[in-house]
Formats: sequence, C-alpha cells, structure tokens
Amino acid sequence: MSVTIKDIARELGISHTTVSRALNNSPLIREETKQRVRETAKEMGYSPNYSAKALVNARSYNIGLFFSSIIHGTSPDFFHEIIKCVSREIGNQYNVVVHGIDVFFQELQPHHFDGIILVSQSQKDDNFIRSALEKEIPIVVINRIIKELEVTNIVSDDEEGVQHGVEYMIHQGHRDIGLIEGKEGFQSSIERKRGFLNALEKKEIFFRQEWNIQGDYSAMSGYEGMKKLLQQKSRPTAVFCSNDDMAFGAMKALAQAGIAVPKEMSLLGFDGSLFSTYSTPALSTIRKPVDEMSKTAVQELKKLMQGEPNGKIIYRKTNLIVGETICPRKGE
Repeated sequence: MSVTIKDIARELGISHTTVSRALNNSPLIREETKQRVRETAKEMGYSPNYSAKALVNARSYNIGLFFSSIIHGTSPDFFHEIIKCVSREIGNQYNVVVHGIDVFFQELQPHHFDGIILVSQSQKDDNFIRSALEKEIPIVVINRIIKELEVTNIVSDDEEGVQHGVEYMIHQGHRDIGLIEGKEGFQSSIERKRGFLNALEKKEIFFRQEWNIQGDYSAMSGYEGMKKLLQQKSRPTAVFCSNDDMAFGAMKALAQAGIAVPKEMSLLGFDGSLFSTYSTPALSTIRKPVDEMSKTAVQELKKLMQGEPNGKIIYRKTNLIVGETICPRKGE
C-alpha cells in the first residue's frame, strides 16, 4: 500500500496540512521542518500523487522534454545526459515526459504540460514552438537559436568550439584535415562545419571537398565515412568527426585497416561523452556543456512558469579535452 501525506504526518506527529505545505516548499513552513518532512517522506518511500494534485490545482504536473527526434540523429549519450540532467534539476516536483516531435501526433494542449523544454535540431520544430507559444505553454529551447520567435534559447558555442579544436590540430602540424559531418539539415551540423571551415580559412588552408564526408551522427556513419576517406588515393592526416559516436565508428574502421591512432591518423570528436575517457586511446573531443545547459533550461522554465517574460539567448562555453588521439604530424 502506498504511503500518504497522512502517514507521514502521523509518523512526525504534525498535521497533514503542514506536511503538504512542506513538500510543496511553502514559505509558511520553517526550513528545518521542511527538511525533516522531506527526509521522513524519503525514508517511508513516499511518492507524490500527481494526478490528484492536478485535479485539485488544474495543473498537469508534467514537464515535457521534447527532442526533434529520439530515433533519428540524436546521439544516445547526448540523449541520456540531457534526460539525466533535466530530471535531476526538476527533482520530484513534476513528472518528466520524454517525447520526439517527429512522433508526437496529438495536438498540443495547455493541460498536457505545465512547461516544455525542447532540444531542437531543426527548423522543422518551429511549428511546434509556435503552437506552444500560441497556447501560452511556457517553453525553453536548448541547442538552437530561433530568431523569428520570442522564445528563450540556451545554446553552446559549437562553432567557436570546433574552430578552437581544429586550430589545435593545425598547431600540431596537420594541414590535411578531413571532416565527417553530422546529420544533414541539423543546426548543430551546420554550426560545427562552419567552425571547421573557419579554422582552415584563418590559417589559409585549402579544404579538399573529397575529404568532406556526410554522416548522420551515428557510429555506423562514422565507420562508413572513414572507410570512404581511406579508399582515396590521397588521404588526410587528421579528421574531425562532428560527434563522438562517429569518432568511435571511425576508430573502428582505422583499427580494421591497421592504421594506428594517433601516429598515422589523428582524430577529434565533439560532445565530451563519458565513453571518450574510456576508449583506447582516449578520444580527444570538444565537450558540450550539457549539464550546464540543462540546469539553465530548467531554471529559466521555472521563471517563465512564474510569469517572467520570454526571449533570452543564453550561451554556454564548450571546452577542448585533449585526450590521446591527436599527436604532432610526423616529421613536423
């Protein structure tokens, strides 16, 4: 049988009204009482009845966490990290409902969600954003700037981060650098390619189009992309993969071809995934600040839900992690 507020009240010898207010973080309750109630609730295995609360307060107690697509183009590690960070920041105040826009076929309604966090990759998401704004559902967008709509955006500086990472490879003596792109049409793919080209242009390095391979953010596309590069008569000495999953796929193709990383081919990924630390050799990567972006998104969404105006653009910095897959070009 599930634990109720009355059970917690009985255990602590206080009223069920006090317990309810403490669990809802009411300013009428002292902090020590709130802490005591929360600890007891956790020990007793209490879980809030969101359906009952929704009926009383005319709220859903759901936060929608939407992705452009869960199935296509979203890295599993990125997907997991976003969900983990958002859920941790929201805590037990709301249910987190995860969905992909490409498979969300119902009409968006205010009673579905008290707020929405959208991890957006494509302009195709704009109709969904517009619908949320028209129906006055608070919404925050991670990962893409939407200039045409008045919506709060939390983004990382992918373009600048990639430029810095590729410049590091150039400083190591690499001038023959290939690119395995992310999913076609995704904003992140566009920005990362732009950063890559900026670095080459800045150093007056000509980019060979045959070294530009289209991927889709999957490990398989990185594997196939590297195989295409290796089949060419002239091949690069270093390759930037637009995410870590594609870099891992590329590493497998190189291993199968008997090409040593980084002695014969240097690699740079993007995301800063957990697995980059444990790969052999450890992948050099550009860390996307997913945890900071997720935390900021929840904080900004709560402000919107309390009536603050929408429309901010908030940037979070990427960070180059130098692992073991980039070394100076032989002979340099």
